Order: sequence, then structure tokens, then C-alpha cells
Amino acid sequence: MAPTNSEREARESKQRLRNYQARQTVHQSQISRRKRDNLVSVIAVLVVVIVAIVVQVFYFSSGPGLPVPEASSSVAPTPVATPNASSNSGNVPPATLAAGRDWTGTMTINDNIPLALTLNGAAAPQAVSSFISLAQAGFYTGLTCHRLTTTGIYVLQCGDPNGDGSGGPGYYYGPVENAPADNVYPAGTIAMARQSDAAYSNGSQFFIVYQDSTIPADTAGGYTVIGHVNSGMDALQSGVIAAGTDSGGTKPLVPTTITALTVQ
Repeated sequence: MAPTNSEREARESKQRLRNYQARQTVHQSQISRRKRDNLVSVIAVLVVVIVAIVVQVFYFSSGPGLPVPEASSSVAPTPVATPNASSNSGNVPPATLAAGRDWTGTMTINDNIPLALTLNGAAAPQAVSSFISLAQAGFYTGLTCHRLTTTGIYVLQCGDPNGDGSGGPGYYYGPVENAPADNVYPAGTIAMARQSDAAYSNGSQFFIVYQDSTIPADTAGGYTVIGHVNSGMDALQSGVIAAGTDSGGTKPLVPTTITALTVQ
């Protein structure tokens, strides 16, 4: 018996409903997938941003992640294993070498950038005594400036015989001398690098501030200021600093070497 018109219409209506429901299911599935994909994308972006922020905060807040010092916050100088907490260690030059007076000199970078220096032996007798002892012994000649910071803190760090922030003269000394009370290091400042939270961990590494920088003190205080660059900063800016650093790092893009250093 052939189906009546009403039966056919009922079957067709049911089929149309099933088709509609199937389309709706697919549509809802697509919407859910898009929402899930969008959520995953947002989470991924947030993770990248958070990681970038953490890296920046860690790098620029760990004492000298500040500038000051890679020598400061990473590997300790050699060959003395660890600095004493409150006294010099190793064969430290006597603080009397600075003679309580100003010392003048010239540090030449890459043979063609002469920096005229004044060192304050009265304000930082131990640090200046060490610096002039090393300079007069030829220790600094031929050493590289291994670190350049270009964000927040603006320093060029030099004086490591290992060339990577891990070396020193074989001794440690302190205390922190002549650190600015307001933590502001004006352009041209020459100061000593040290390990974080360790007042008696100064060695041979130092940094030159090429743009006014605020460098927060840590539990040991600030960083020992030994003197000032009186002239030559413009040449240092154009010849080394303007080129920036190697990709993703802090090594100066222009190889930077102390080719001569005299003090008197």
C-alpha cells in the first residue's frame, strides 16, 4: 500500500529535522574548537610574555645583573675559591699604595680611543691601590671588555683575564668604598665589579658608566667608585657602545680591548 501524502510529509519533516540537528552539531563543534584554539593561543602568548618578564626582572635586578657585574652575580673570580665574608683574601696590595691622593692616567681602547682618567686614592684607598698595582704591573693590558649593558643600566665592564666575567687577579678585597648614597652613578664613573651581597669580593673587574645609571645597592651596599673618565667618552660611545651587543647577549658587538693603561 503506497504511503499517503501525510506520511511522506511526516518522514520528510523528520529527515529535515535530523539534517538540521546534524548541521547544528557540526556548527557547535566548530565553535567549540575555535574557542579552544583561541584559548590555547592566548595561553601561549601569556606564557611567552611571563617568561620574558621573569628573564628581564632576574637579569636586571640581581645586583649586577645590573651592571656591575657579571663578575658579580655569576661565577666567582679565580684562583681563590671564595672570598672571606669580612676580610681580604689572597695577596692583596696594601691600601697605602694609593697614598691618599689623586692619580691620573690614560686607558686606551682598541689603540684609538684614549680615555683620560682620574682615580681618587683618598676616597677609595684599597680599591685604587689594587687598581694602580695591577695597572703598573701590566695586568690590564690586552684584556677585553666583555660586557655591555644597554637597558636600564648603562655600563661597559672590563678587566677579566678570562674574558667572560669569571676571572680575577687571584685575590679578593673590600670593603665597599665611596659608593654613592643615592645609588646614582653618573656617566663617566669608574667603579669596581663584585659578587652580589659580598663586600669583600672586589678583584680586577671594573665598569665604566657611559650614561647616568641608578644601580640599586644590595646587602653589601653599593659599588666602589674609584674615579672618573675626564675625556674620551664621546669616542667610546661612537666607536664601541653605539654598535650595541651581539644578538641576544651582552658581549660588545665591536671587539673591545684595553691596549694600554698608564697611571701616575
